[in-house]
Formats: sequence, C-alpha cells, structure tokens
Amino acid sequence: MDPVHVSLNRDENAMTAVIEFLSAFTLFLMILTAFLSLAQLEMGSNDTSVDRLDRAAAQGLDRMTSDGGWYVPAFSDGSLDYANSTSEWHLQPITEVNQGIVLAGLMGANNLDFDRISALGNITEDNLARGLGLGEKYSLNLEIKITESNIPERHGLVLFTGGTERGTAQASSSSFKEIQVGAEKFLIILEVHNGGRKADNLHITEISPRSVSGAPEWIELYNPNNFAIDLNGWSLSHISPNHNTNILLRGGVISGNSVSIITGDPSSQDTGDADHIIDLGSEGFLGVGELNLLDDGGGVVILSYTQLSEYQPFEVMRVAWGGDTGYFLTPSQSLVNLGNNFPPTEDDWEVSSNPSPGIIN
Repeated sequence: MDPVHVSLNRDENAMTAVIEFLSAFTLFLMILTAFLSLAQLEMGSNDTSVDRLDRAAAQGLDRMTSDGGWYVPAFSDGSLDYANSTSEWHLQPITEVNQGIVLAGLMGANNLDFDRISALGNITEDNLARGLGLGEKYSLNLEIKITESNIPERHGLVLFTGGTERGTAQASSSSFKEIQVGAEKFLIILEVHNGGRKADNLHITEISPRSVSGAPEWIELYNPNNFAIDLNGWSLSHISPNHNTNILLRGGVISGNSVSIITGDPSSQDTGDADHIIDLGSEGFLGVGELNLLDDGGGVVILSYTQLSEYQPFEVMRVAWGGDTGYFLTPSQSLVNLGNNFPPTEDDWEVSSNPSPGIIN
C-alpha cells in the first residue's frame, strides 16, 4: 500500500478514536449530572431547619387525617390522666380539652367528620400544635375548604381557617391533602411556621361604664379567630383622672368566633346570646350598683396581650369616652364599636341608647 494512504488511514483512525472517547466522556458526564440531580431531589435541601419544617407539616397533616384523634385529660398538677383518655375529643368541654392534650383527628368512619371540624373552634392553636407533636417554637395555620361541589353555593366554601400568618414567621412549610366526600372534594392545608406572632386578636365591641342603677358595668368581647383563645396572658387596664386599675387574666378559654361578656356581676348581667361570661367584679376591675370602677365622666380601657416570649404587653385595642372624645354617656347608654377598622380609631365608636350585651351589632 502507498505510504501516503497508510498515513491517512492512521490519522483517520486516531481521529475516530478521539471522537468516540469524547462522545463517551460527554455521555458519562450527562449520566453523572442526572444522577446527582436525582440524588439532590431525593435528599432534599441541605438546610436542616427547612427539612424539619417539611417533615413537621407532612407528619402533622397525616396525623390529622389518619383517624378520629385522641384526647388525654390532665390532673390539677399537670400530669396526664391516661386512664380516662378517649377518642371523643370533640365532645369534651372547652376548658377541659385545653387543659389536657388533644390530637385533633378529623376522620370518622373512614371519612371526614364535620362534627370534629366544628370542634376545632374549641381548641387553641397552641394546643393543636402540641397535640401534633410540634415544638414550642413552631406555630401553624390550618385551612379546610370545599374545592368541588355539586351544590353551587358550597363551591369554595371555607369550613375553617385560622392560625399564625405566614408573613410573620422566619420560615414556613405547607402540606395539603384532598379528600372526596360524596360529590364534594375537600382540601386540607396545614402550614407550619418557625416562629411568628400568633393571631390572637380579641375585639372590644361594646362597653357600658354607666349602667342603670343596680346593674353591673360590662365589656363585650368578640373572638374573630376560628381557633379558641387562651385568656392567660391577656390584660385589661383602666385609666381615668380619678383612679387607674389593671388586671392580668390567668385562665379561661373562649371559643372561636364567639362573644364574651366581662361583667361586674354575672348574677344580674343581661348576657344576650353571649357564649362566655367572665366575672371581674370579684377581681375589683368592674363595678356594680353604686360601685363605679369605670369612671363615669371619662376614661380609657386598654386590652393588651403578652406572648410567653415577650416581656412587655402588646396593646391590641383601646376605647375611650369623655374628655376630648366627644362621647359622653348617660346612665343606661353604652359605647358601640362600628367595626369599620381594627384597631378602631376614635371615629369608629358611637353612643347607643339601646345597649345589647351578647349581641354583635
């Protein structure tokens, strides 16, 4: 063979070998990249705090939707009464269910139990989080809604929504599950947050510092949250030219979307449709008859809340009468919150000659 042709054949063979090697190496890199990507998906984030949030949200939702849940009562010393535990957590009184531990399962007879969903309003956010096994630094937000229905007016209906807002927390993770019940489809979304300010808002909706002769002074509260609120840590302050008083509430629970009456004398108080009655006459904060502990001429009542991690109370809202407010009450009149803003301004109140304790106007 011609030496020139031999040389060309060698060059072509060498070039082919180089191309085949580069192709094989490129294919190897592609396979390696794909493997690493799959491994990254399998292992998840390298941030352990995010991993814990993801796991807490998934496990919490699984516990709520696996069965009907469980309730363990507590003794007065705080120890748990396992002998009297029961799966009927949704039938327990509101004060008892929040003293013990409740795992709020939402299932009954292998389907969503709407009685248990309604009973979520008797549980505080903290108690639900504790029952789900979340750490003290975690908060949560829960939403249950209808996403599909054969009844047009039920489509998009929210059965429950409440808890800490995502924007107040450092980090969050969510998990969701769809459940079919007949012709309707329900979506349950559980968000778990690392910290955040709890959505514990109470509204003063009406106040009567000048009740008729012999009747008690009273304050009407409304809980706009779906979760119940533990009154431990809440406080009321009364400031006036004549005297100042303060009281820190140490106990009691009010249910979600409920009305409460704080009164100087429960035995003579008109309670209307109030869900809860709280006696502050015995605590020396509200008067009855000739005992005027809220100044008739003018004063300010401040509702505040202190979280366990805070030292100073956070002012939730205030109501003022007399002085420069323009609100001067005669006996049997009350001051009513018009509900236009929260927290309300001085312009969001009006004097009523027809007090309606226990009935939100």
